[in-house]
Amino acid sequence: MSDDDIAFLSIRALGEQLRTGAISPVELTRLYLARLDGIGRAINAVVTITDEIALREAELAEAELRSGLDRGPLHGIPYGLKDIIAAVGAPTTWGAQPFRDQTFAEEATVTRKLRDAGAILVAKLATIEFAGGMGYNHPNACHTGATANPWDVTRWTCGSSSGPAGAVSAAAVPFAIGSDTSGSILFPAAFTGTAGLRATYGRVSRFGAMTLCWTLDRLGPMCRTADDCGLVLEAIAGHDARDPASLAQSYRYRRRDVRDRGFRFGVIEGACDNADREVEQNFKASLAILSEIGTLEEVSLPDFPYAEVAQVISAAESYAAFDDFIASGGTAELTAKKASGFRLAGATLPAHDYIRAQRIRRIVADSFGHLAGRYDALLAPSLGVVACEIDEEFEYGLPRGSGRPLNLAGTLSGTPTISVFNGLGQGNLPTGIQFAGAALQENAILDAARALEERLDLGHLRPPIEIGNAEAESRVVAEQGLLQ
Repeated sequence: MSDDDIAFLSIRALGEQLRTGAISPVELTRLYLARLDGIGRAINAVVTITDEIALREAELAEAELRSGLDRGPLHGIPYGLKDIIAAVGAPTTWGAQPFRDQTFAEEATVTRKLRDAGAILVAKLATIEFAGGMGYNHPNACHTGATANPWDVTRWTCGSSSGPAGAVSAAAVPFAIGSDTSGSILFPAAFTGTAGLRATYGRVSRFGAMTLCWTLDRLGPMCRTADDCGLVLEAIAGHDARDPASLAQSYRYRRRDVRDRGFRFGVIEGACDNADREVEQNFKASLAILSEIGTLEEVSLPDFPYAEVAQVISAAESYAAFDDFIASGGTAELTAKKASGFRLAGATLPAHDYIRAQRIRRIVADSFGHLAGRYDALLAPSLGVVACEIDEEFEYGLPRGSGRPLNLAGTLSGTPTISVFNGLGQGNLPTGIQFAGAALQENAILDAARALEERLDLGHLRPPIEIGNAEAESRVVAEQGLLQ
């Protein structure tokens, strides 16, 4: 098996390689460190390669596995962190030039949990400035530059979790931890042909991660498959007293045999309105497959001003989170010059607008929770478009015509959603399908997403740029030089 073949394996398959001795944790870590330093840097997915930390943790994992101590499915598996999540021994830059040298004396809870699970931190990965918290209208709103899409380096990876998505898609890491306030795990997964899970609000502690929006922020896994997302979620989930929103309920990933399971799916009415032709085609093909293992029923989302409510809440809370920085004039040092004033509107946002938005949100959560509770999953394309141009301007972090009502309903209700790869569209760019579920029903949507993945069998499809292709890597670097 070649290094490229190994790099694109799932977490479960990598675990088998480690436990049979086909490869050691140190060898596997060195493989991914090389990919990060090559294709990872070339597409601007990397902020910091944590090679010293990685090799130390890899040597420990190797010794433990050799002695018979097995910490579970992530033991010996390298991973990356979105660079808003603290890790001792590495900068946490929040994607912003003024914080390029920022370090923390205490690591995030997810970082500690992954170390306890035996996972190996190999990199801090690129993010939009403040995870988009200052507002932005261009992919280049990051001190490391726009993260190029491995499927086509003239296209973007989307959202503030752009670095984690690009790194996973290019197999520079097997998995990464991203964050999602209103789609920044789901949308990059759709653009890059990967899987991204936004678990129930409070399922994963946010202690040690930058705050953008207290009542919307979530951390979650970005992986190659839905099964991988379940494995990672089990490792990072759990109550944490240091996060006031942390849920008391524990979580165990139950990977059930879905061959004979009768799913019940709700298909969102109008989900393909204004979508790219290939997005609609791939979505309908996915529905045809899912109809073989369950029932499909068209359903209407409750009629609420989802986008407006989310924007008011995000504007108010992000301004409060960064008011000292804004007051200091720090926005002048940001890359997103035009968009850096967006959040200033939060300074004059009337309190009654924020309160009204939160009250509407409560109604949204009740209504959407009732709808989602009737099904194993609600279905819609993850985005209505394929990856946008890397120099394209847009509003609210998304290209025109992308569509996102199901995402925003899940955002406001705090319910879980996963996006998985379901085909290729225009220019051989990935498309995604989202499975949205009721609160705490991650296993139901993971089962459904995994069932589709197994039947689509797209795991053999890879981005055209690989680390061994020097000509392709040179082209990436050249393209980035032109676009930054």
